[in-house]
Order: sequence, then C-alpha cells, then structure tokens
Amino acid sequence: MPNDKRPNTGQEALELLKEGNARYVDSLSSTDAMTQRRPELVKDQDPLAIILGCSDARVPVEIVFDQGLGDLFVIRVAGNIVAPSQIGSIEFAAEKFGTKLVVVLGHSQCGAVTACVDALINPEQNYSPNLQSIVDRIRPSVYNLHELATANGPDVDTDELVDRSIRANVRMSVSQLKHGSRALEDLTNSGQLLVVGAEYDLETGKVRFLDS
Repeated sequence: MPNDKRPNTGQEALELLKEGNARYVDSLSSTDAMTQRRPELVKDQDPLAIILGCSDARVPVEIVFDQGLGDLFVIRVAGNIVAPSQIGSIEFAAEKFGTKLVVVLGHSQCGAVTACVDALINPEQNYSPNLQSIVDRIRPSVYNLHELATANGPDVDTDELVDRSIRANVRMSVSQLKHGSRALEDLTNSGQLLVVGAEYDLETGKVRFLDS
C-alpha cells in the first residue's frame, strides 16, 4: 500500500479494504491463474501444506511461498505459538483434507519473541494478561538460552539472543505439534504427516528450513 494512502482512522482503513475487495472481484473475470481457480474452491479445498505462522504483517504466507487461492491452510498467531486452538485447526486440516505437510514458520525480528526476551532481561516488564499468556508460551524455549547468555555476567547481546530464541521457539512449536496431539503424533509416526520448522528472513525474503 502506498505511503500516501496509509489510513489515519479505522474507518479509512475499512474503506481501503472494501476498495481492495472490489478490485479483487473485478479481477475474477481475468485470465489470471490464481483467480481462475476460485470457482472450483467454492465447495472444497485441497491445500498442499498447513502453515502455522506469526501474525506479523510483514510475513504474508501465500506471498512468501508464491502460492495461490486454496493452496495453503494458514493459521497465524503472534509468535507462531502452539495452543489448543492452533492444534485443533491443524488436526482438522490434516484429517479432513489429508494434507501431508505442516510448516511452523517463524521470522527474524519477531516481536513476540523479543517481548519474551525483554521480560527475562527486565523482570519488571509488565504486559497485559493476554499478551503475557503469549510470552509465557514462548518462555520455555528462551529461558535456557537466557541463562547461558548471562552465565558470565549481566551483559547480554540482545540481538543474538533474540535470533537464537526465534529458532528455539520454532523448534519447540514443532515438538509440541509432534507430541502434544495424539492425532498428529499418530499421523507423524505413520509417515502420513511431516512437521518441519522454518525461519523467514525479513531482509532477504528467504525461508530457511530448520533441522529437527
């Protein structure tokens, strides 16, 4: 969106969304491959992958992976954390559509992970109860890294700690999906479902898939 169109109010933002949808509807009569698929998706979907990603506006999953309508089943939540609602959504897609791949997609400069690191470095940091619940879910993946970083003194390279914590948080989410759901664990153990972690680099646009 051009900078000169950035809305100053919620109502202006709503109007921009309405205008965008109108342009999208107009484009449906085009020969664009993505919009041509829309009619066949009305009754059913067959996504090739399930993505558990972060809510960050800079990481639009379909664009990052160059996929179109109906190609990805996307769940986005701050910090790409695993909670019952996310597990249920993934179970639904894996069982209903037979999708064979789950990708937990973290990204550089993640605000939720940074908030967790800040909370460990500055224990007096206060967050709203709902934001604190996200921080608390990330904390186990960051705690040991913070302890190691401060073992030789209070000085911490915060940027490095955040970078390492982002990957640790992705790996923890992968593990929780593999072992926190009987349905997903059975699918994984039988080879019917692959669960992997990845990190998107905001600067380069590259996705790095992580070793388990």
